Amino acid sequence: MSETNSIKSRILYEDNHVIVLQKLHGEISQGDKTGDLSLPDLLKAYIKEKYHKPGEVFLGVVHRLDRPVGGVMVFARTSKALERLNESFREGKARKTYLAVTCAKPAPEATELKNNLERNEKLNKSFIVDTPSKFSKEAILRYRWLGSSDRYSLVEVELLTGRHHQIRAQLAHIGCIIKGDLKYGAKRSNPDGNLSLLSWKLTFPHPTTKEILSFTASLPDVQPWIELSKYIGC
Repeated sequence: MSETNSIKSRILYEDNHVIVLQKLHGEISQGDKTGDLSLPDLLKAYIKEKYHKPGEVFLGVVHRLDRPVGGVMVFARTSKALERLNESFREGKARKTYLAVTCAKPAPEATELKNNLERNEKLNKSFIVDTPSKFSKEAILRYRWLGSSDRYSLVEVELLTGRHHQIRAQLAHIGCIIKGDLKYGAKRSNPDGNLSLLSWKLTFPHPTTKEILSFTASLPDVQPWIELSKYIGC
């Protein structure tokens, strides 16, 4: 399958203002120092080919997902759409829900976590600190345990702030490490080197019509996602 066809098969919605698709685990959501082909690069090539666009194609990055994380993302196709989507995300009008496969069942089974999160650029890691400082930012999420297998648990997370490695750091802090996350304490990596973390649902107002749009990512077709999927909707 060509890269353009691969993108086409993953698009959940598109119009003249926005494009929504499912990012694969391992893809880069924005160009970085590795120089590897990014998701915006692939999307621009897709748009250029589909709509026979001459010259440079505009594509605005509204939010990001870590490279080893997959799931729903939205991109802006115009500068005005980018401005309005940025405003919606900044003002909390967008709702982001994740699914995490963790190495332990969280206790309590559902609650809100509030922590001061400090990012260490050199280590590319975020740390929870007891006292707020000029270097820390407040991180807030809500989680809910959905069910467990013999070895793993499925946890639904609603992200209320968008901090660096927020879900990874906050869940690890309560002893609920995400499967495959060596950086935050997992004992072993996943076979593909990615994390068992998925941007599952994304809801936001359309930048021009204001209609509330909602999208859901498909779960990875591998274990333990397959076994744990029975707990979704419980």
